[in-house]
Amino acid sequence: MNFNAKNLQQMSNSVRANALRMILSAKSGHVGIVLDSAEIITTIFANHLRYGADKFIMSAGHGSALLYSVLKFAGYNIGDINSFRKINGLPGHPEINIDGVDATTGPLGQGIANSVGIALAQKIQKTKSWTYCLCSDGDLMEGISFEAMALAGRLQLNNLIVLWDDNGLSIDGTAQTDINVCARMRSMGWNVMSVNGNDISAIDSVLLRAKKSESPVFIQCKNILGRGSSLENSSFAHGLSLSESELLSLIVKNTSTDGENLWNTLSHTKIKQNTNTKIKLNEIKLPVVSENISTRDLSGIYLNELIKSGANLILGSADLSENTKVKVQNIKEITKDNFNGNFINYGVREHAMAAIMNGLASNGIKTVGSTFLVFSDYMRPAIRLSAMSKLPVIYVFTHDSICVGEDGPTHQPIEQLSSLRMIPNLNVYRPCNITEIAYTWNTAIQSTDSPTAIILSRQKFQQIQTPKNVDLSFGAYVIYPAKKRVKMTLLATGSEVPLAVLVASQFTNIQVVSVLNMNVFRNQTSKYKQKILYGCVIAIEAGSPNLWFEFADAVIGIDKFGTSGNATDIYREYGFDKDKIITEIKKYLK
Repeated sequence: MNFNAKNLQQMSNSVRANALRMILSAKSGHVGIVLDSAEIITTIFANHLRYGADKFIMSAGHGSALLYSVLKFAGYNIGDINSFRKINGLPGHPEINIDGVDATTGPLGQGIANSVGIALAQKIQKTKSWTYCLCSDGDLMEGISFEAMALAGRLQLNNLIVLWDDNGLSIDGTAQTDINVCARMRSMGWNVMSVNGNDISAIDSVLLRAKKSESPVFIQCKNILGRGSSLENSSFAHGLSLSESELLSLIVKNTSTDGENLWNTLSHTKIKQNTNTKIKLNEIKLPVVSENISTRDLSGIYLNELIKSGANLILGSADLSENTKVKVQNIKEITKDNFNGNFINYGVREHAMAAIMNGLASNGIKTVGSTFLVFSDYMRPAIRLSAMSKLPVIYVFTHDSICVGEDGPTHQPIEQLSSLRMIPNLNVYRPCNITEIAYTWNTAIQSTDSPTAIILSRQKFQQIQTPKNVDLSFGAYVIYPAKKRVKMTLLATGSEVPLAVLVASQFTNIQVVSVLNMNVFRNQTSKYKQKILYGCVIAIEAGSPNLWFEFADAVIGIDKFGTSGNATDIYREYGFDKDKIITEIKKYLK
């Protein structure tokens, strides 16, 4: 049913009062958005959003109390609202594991980019659904928002409606948004509308018009922060600056039994949508590779076989697909005229790419994005949220070491690999051969609750074969056994594995362990670790050494930025040379 303006106002008051109760109980939260945006969110949920079909993203994640309040009234099973901001209760910012919460938000701009990904997923899946997003002035100060919105405009995602809570204020005073936000949105291909954020009839009407648009819609909702409070139109209204007595007074003022009763008449019939994307993973015969080859090329070879075998993946790149080898055969680009493709050209938008992938994954699409490893720094906030949200996206990071060579230190990753390994619930693989490549891709595709980062080389190197019947699921294994009783174990990953084997081959008592996934190996039993970590343990990896000291007695790594020059010369200069390593490890052989 559609509620009239009077009904919607009563329902908005109930939502506002309930949200204020949550903040009062928690003695923590954000009052300003609760006071100025209850009408917006109520109108969306009461008259427009179809339960189970459409999506709502609270990009202004500090408005979580407002979101939880409306979700509770709308019939979602979110648990006890009195647990707001308390241990094991409703979190201070929205998290995707809560019924009705479609994106983990709070870091500003992430929700807008997520909503672009969700709207794109709906187009790909042909679900004929809508994505609504409520954003703040703060969201529109973050560059990721316009990265993502530019892509949405190019793809003409007319199922996406973003509503801007335009109150002109942020924590430090006047909001530092562009003076011509609306003009900027029009220039990016959006249909821009404007409305009074306190006028429920106008909000309802503009949403009806928005759903008839042929382009994504951006609605400017002119608002007053902290409306109705003593801090009305003051930046201090953003957080919890009102006294307990004033909060109680506002709760009483907005409490509406009629509003609560009207919410109970809302239809809670879930509209069934098939948003599951099935992955067909057949047995693929591994190609025999004997010559020197890069792991990015090996990855491209195996990915091509996956696509040929029917793996239903949406691939993409931040303008580097030829370099990252994700633009394999049978690729068809997704465009505004055809959403039946399997490749997204994100442009040079690494941060938006990662956040849009989160939106795609949250809607059931298995998605792959790629760029150079050093540029993972641009993506880190979104990668962190994918891990927190348990979204099984796949990141392909190539050009993984100082062997990028002539491009110099700006493009040579040092600390990035360790940085990624430190993110909880992110599976980080650095494979060294086709067997490890295949295992990594198969594991990533079958993952349901963890994102995966696949770290690959640009430079070619010798292929060391994985012994038969080795279980790669332990994260590390002996790839080169010693000829006699082991006195030393060399740990290595990726392109450093053949170097470690070359060193070990000069001795009879040194073995080499390939560490495909450090975090997986960390979680193994002490018994397994002791089984393969014999004697003195030395790690060899062309990156930051710090994390290796958990397993190793000594590390041959890099703790300074690289330099420009020939890749082979740089590799040797930084200590990754057979003779230099032999000289170093002899100090530890007894």
